[in-house]
Amino acid sequence: VHGKFIPAKRGDSAVQSQVMVPIIFKLEQQHMQETAQNAFGFAHLWASGDLVSHTVAYILAAMSIASWYLILAKAWDWYRARRAAKAMAAFWAASSVSEGIEQLRQAGEDSPYAQLATQANCCNHDCEAVTGRLASRFDPAEQMERALRQQLSTTQARMENGLTLLATTGATSPFIGLFGTVWGIYHALVAIGISGQAALEKIAGPVGEALIMTAAGLAVALPAVFAYNAFTRANRVILADLDAFAHVLCVD
Repeated sequence: VHGKFIPAKRGDSAVQSQVMVPIIFKLEQQHMQETAQNAFGFAHLWASGDLVSHTVAYILAAMSIASWYLILAKAWDWYRARRAAKAMAAFWAASSVSEGIEQLRQAGEDSPYAQLATQANCCNHDCEAVTGRLASRFDPAEQMERALRQQLSTTQARMENGLTLLATTGATSPFIGLFGTVWGIYHALVAIGISGQAALEKIAGPVGEALIMTAAGLAVALPAVFAYNAFTRANRVILADLDAFAHVLCVD
C-alpha cells in the first residue's frame, strides 16, 4: 500500500488554483495597506522632513515641556496657598500674635499669610525701637502700611512668575505650527512639480507633516491658554484675600 503511486486527478489542479487565487489577492491587499500605513507613519514623516520642519518640531516640544512644568508648579503653589488660607481661623483663635504666626507657619513656611503677619509684627517692634533713622520720621501707621505693601508686591511678583511664558506659549505656538504647515504644503507642491503627477508616495510625507504641525501647535497652545486664565483668576482671588488681611493687620 505504501509503495503504490496515486496519480492526481484532473480536477484537483483546478480546485487548488481556485483556493490559491483568493489567498494571493488577500496578501496583495495586506501589502498595499501596510505600504499606505508606512507612508503616513510617524517614522516615515520624520524621515521625509528637513531641517526647518525638525526645528519647528523641537521648538514646539520645548514649549510644551516648559508650559506643562509651569502648569504643574503653579498648581502646586495654588494648592499650598489655599491650604494656608484655611489656617486663618487658627490665627484669629490664637491668644497672641506670635502664636498666631506659628499657626500660619504650620500650613507652610512660605505661606503668604504668615509672611504678612511676620512683617507686621516685626514692623510693630521696629517702629518702637527705631531712633535716629529716616524711618523714625514717619508715622508708625505709615511705616506699617509701607511694609505690608512691599510684602504684598513681593508676593504678587512671585505668584505671577511664569505666567508670561504661558501667555506667550498660548499666543505663539499656533503660528509656529502654522509655519510648519505652510512649509509641509510647500514641499508637497515641490514633489508634485518634480514628479509631474500627484502620486500618494510623493505627497504623503509633506502633507502628513503639515497636518501634524497644525495639530501640534494647537496641542501646545490650548493647555497653556486654559492654565493662564485659571491661574490669573486664582491669583486675583488670593491677592484680594491677602490685601484684606493686610488691611486688618494695619488697622489693628
